[in-house]
Amino acid sequence: MSPERLPEGLEVALGDRAYPIHIGGGLLDRAGEILGPLLPAPRAVLVTDSHVAATAHADRLEGSLRTAGIAVQRIVVPPGEGSKSFERLSWLVERILVGGVDRKTALVALGGGVIGDLAGFAAAITLRGLPFVQVPTSLLAQVDSSVGGKTGINTPQGKNLVGAFHQPLAVLIDVDTLNDLPERELRAGYAEIIKHGAIADAAYFAWLERHAAAMLAGDQALRVEAIRRSVEIKAAVVARDERETSGERALLNFGHTFGHAYEAVA
Repeated sequence: MSPERLPEGLEVALGDRAYPIHIGGGLLDRAGEILGPLLPAPRAVLVTDSHVAATAHADRLEGSLRTAGIAVQRIVVPPGEGSKSFERLSWLVERILVGGVDRKTALVALGGGVIGDLAGFAAAITLRGLPFVQVPTSLLAQVDSSVGGKTGINTPQGKNLVGAFHQPLAVLIDVDTLNDLPERELRAGYAEIIKHGAIADAAYFAWLERHAAAMLAGDQALRVEAIRRSVEIKAAVVARDERETSGERALLNFGHTFGHAYEAVA
C-alpha cells in the first residue's frame, strides 16, 4: 500500500494546522522518508511503552528515522492506563528536557491510545508546545485517539480530565502493527469502527457487517479500507468542530454508547 495521503487528499482540514494521515503496510520502514520533510528540525524524541519496545516496531521506526538523518532519543514508559498520571507525565517531561530538546524537536508517539494521550500532552506543555507525530499501533488508536488532537491524563476524579488539544504534524498508520495484536484488542478497535458506521454511514455499516470475519482474520486490504473510511468520518467531524464548541464533535462521544456495547460483547 502506497504511503500517500488518503484518496482525494484526505487530511484533517484545520487551515494552516492541517495535517496528513498516511495508511498502509510497511510504513514504519519508510517513516523517515515520509516524516522527514514535515519535521521542523532533524531531531525527535520517540516515546513508546515496554510492550511495543519489545517488538520490532520501535527498532523499525527508529532505524528509519536515523537513516533519514534524524537524531532520535528513545524513552520507554510502563504499559497500561496507569501511565496516564501526573507522576508519569512529570517523569516523562523531565526525561525529555534532560535530553536537551528545543522547540523544533518533535515528539513521536509509538503505541496505543495511552502513549498517544500521554506523549501528546507532554508535547503540548513542554517548552509551551513541541511538534508531535502520532504513530498508533493498536486498531482502536488508529481509528480514534490518534486523530483529533485530544491529549491528556487521568485523575482520581475521572479519565482524561486534565489535558489539552494539541494537533499532530501527521498521523502514520502502519497496518502491519495489527498482526501481533491479541484478538480481543482487534475486536475493541473493530467496535469503534462499527460505531463510525452506526453514527455516520449506513452503507459503511452494512459493508462492515459483510467483511467483519475477513477483516478480523487479517485481510490487509480490508483493514486499510476500514481504517480509511473510519478516519475519514472522524477527520471531517474534527475539522468542523475541533474543540467541541458547536456540539457536532459530541456525536463521536455519543457513538461510544454503541462502541462500548459492541466491545463488551466481543
